[in-house]
Amino acid sequence: MSSDAVTAVTDDDRASRRNRRQEETFRKVLDAGLLMLRESSYAELTVRAVAARAQVAPATAYTYFSSKNHLIAEIYLDLVRQVEYFTDVNDTTATRVESTLRALALTVADEPEVAAACTTALLSGGDPTVRAVRDRIGAEIRRRIRSALGPDADPRTLAALEMTFFGALVNAGSGAFSYHQIADRLTYVVGLIVGDET
Repeated sequence: MSSDAVTAVTDDDRASRRNRRQEETFRKVLDAGLLMLRESSYAELTVRAVAARAQVAPATAYTYFSSKNHLIAEIYLDLVRQVEYFTDVNDTTATRVESTLRALALTVADEPEVAAACTTALLSGGDPTVRAVRDRIGAEIRRRIRSALGPDADPRTLAALEMTFFGALVNAGSGAFSYHQIADRLTYVVGLIVGDET
């Protein structure tokens, strides 16, 4: 079984273990966390404060999110999953991949507080819950790149595009470039990696 399949099974299992009420509570806390990040900063956010905003008990919030970084990582995963996901088979491979990576790169481009918090949380140390969410984010991005490349994608091309994309996000997160600049640079790099494939 591939690591993608393992991640997908784990993700599906987690969602299927939550009943409707639990899923609603999870969403309330997640949505409250995003609203608070949009209004304040990473340093000011706490799981307790988010729980209060979501009108749930702190213990309930901690049932779903083991830490502030775990909550923020889940927020980023949720934002990535909301990015429009469509590839036109009539476009060239380079166009499909470039459109996919551009949309993903711009996920938090216009929300500096959210972007900074996501970068800090996702690059945080050894929290295993954050690491698990990072793996799910990676699987989601890998799935989208693979879809854009098409069914006969060379695994080396897929790996190069993944590495390029995650490196680009680190550059944007560090402030070396804006997310918009990174999206523009990805267009150029996709052309180098994919070439004129159709």
